[in-house]
Amino acid sequence: MKSTKYVVTSQDSDVLPSDIALKIYELGREINVKETCFGVIIDGDEEEIEATVKEIRAMDPSNIFIKDRGFPPGDPRRCRGHRGGGARPGFYMMQHESEILPLISRGLDAEAKGEEVPPEIGTKKRPSLEEMEEMIKEEFS
Repeated sequence: MKSTKYVVTSQDSDVLPSDIALKIYELGREINVKETCFGVIIDGDEEEIEATVKEIRAMDPSNIFIKDRGFPPGDPRRCRGHRGGGARPGFYMMQHESEILPLISRGLDAEAKGEEVPPEIGTKKRPSLEEMEEMIKEEFS
């Protein structure tokens, strides 16, 4: 049975989509690979896809995520070339999901280290008017 999956990398990962594609090519399996801006789409026999996913995740377990896809690459029901251009259906959801992956990655890292709570994420607040005036004075005096 055929299987199609997204392999998505977190923004915090040092692994690029091209690294993932090269790893898949090195494995020598009968898998179709399509690089995208957020990772790769892989399509092939279900057993080969599952074995490949395990090896890919081992490259960076906390920053590589796998998601099922209902259609193979180039399917006319999803392909922009067949639909007259524009964003692929589901692109904006994938974009939103990829923005929160660093938070999930931090949680996975904390769990792997045996920490109870993931480290806090530093939030930046806007400086007040007085603070801005002080910064300007320090910079230009």
